[in-house]
Amino acid sequence: MVFTAQEMADLMPDTSQLESQELGMESSLHYMQLALLVACLEWHWCERNNYFIGANLTFYYSRKQLLDRNFNSPDFFVIKNTEKRPRYSWVAWAENGRYPDIIIELLANSTATVDRNEKKILYQKSLRIPEYFWFDPENLEFSGFRLIGREYQAILANEFGRLWSEVLELYLGIHDRKLRYFTPDGELVATPEEAALQAQERANRLANQLRALGIEPE
Repeated sequence: MVFTAQEMADLMPDTSQLESQELGMESSLHYMQLALLVACLEWHWCERNNYFIGANLTFYYSRKQLLDRNFNSPDFFVIKNTEKRPRYSWVAWAENGRYPDIIIELLANSTATVDRNEKKILYQKSLRIPEYFWFDPENLEFSGFRLIGREYQAILANEFGRLWSEVLELYLGIHDRKLRYFTPDGELVATPEEAALQAQERANRLANQLRALGIEPE
């Protein structure tokens, strides 16, 4: 059956109510890794309000998906230069046709083949996603690709094994068996908890220095 544009539109639900169709994460390792990616970037970009992070959230890029029930749910994606607000899902045609600027898939036994092949082809040829990374929280397989022309080219690692993301303006690399962000200078982007601990350590050092000078800190 072929639908006219108006018939197709009439079949579509209210885009503001389109909920995510994604199921749970494959393991606690995958869940913790996803939470880490979100928390660190939110903290690093705490003064910005022009981005959206999708975590285990359905990305609707075609109205036809709703009819075919063929959904795509990247594990992690970021859209820059958009309004930062809660969403039930990311609906491209309700967001000025915007697609993710970067996608990170967390490999698992049940999804790795699709992530390395079908999804890579979809992101490269159809959706034209500028950057695509994948990471396996169990065996630490890590790769990244940048769209050059019409093809993905592998992103070369620096001397520390980290891959540069032009989208995030950060390195991605493995630290303590987790995928983490690093600044252009190579500093680890802290979690909120790590940042609080670092601030306390700095305060303690300053207090000790003042005591050494005979000054009791208040």
